[in-house]
Amino acid sequence: MPARGTPLARRDASGGPGRLWTAAEANGRLPALRELLPRLRGWASRLGEVHAELARLGQFWGEELGARDQPDHLLKERLDAEWKNLTRRLEESVEALAAEGIEVKHLDSGLVDFYAIVAGELVYLCWRTDEPEVAFYHTLDGGFAGRRPLPTGQRSVATDAAGPG
Repeated sequence: MPARGTPLARRDASGGPGRLWTAAEANGRLPALRELLPRLRGWASRLGEVHAELARLGQFWGEELGARDQPDHLLKERLDAEWKNLTRRLEESVEALAAEGIEVKHLDSGLVDFYAIVAGELVYLCWRTDEPEVAFYHTLDGGFAGRRPLPTGQRSVATDAAGPG
């Protein structure tokens, strides 16, 4: 289970970026992300609650928790099903974003990276939900702390999306 605040970064099935983004294209994707990220946070939060309830039941019932004749059996089954459903929805959503070349780095802060090329280098365009537009980038291993402003001409116009090499 991804815990709240846990990075959810993934690449596509090939291990590489699903696609390369321009700053303008990434900015065009922000309205949908502003809608999706709170939903993902809600699912992750509920997963935490379900986990806590299952842990509480486990502490109370011990090995008997799985017994069909114990009084909380139906509650445990419902919580297990909810756990599976929420986990599936979260994983599918994050994997769909990864297939697009978008990585959810941190749910609580709404930190998202888009694969791009800036100055001939494969980088992440870096955005948080409290920012009005994609205006920063960082190297793939540089992280949020190493982010820099996009070059002036690349904020709302295309970055070099031709791809590396």
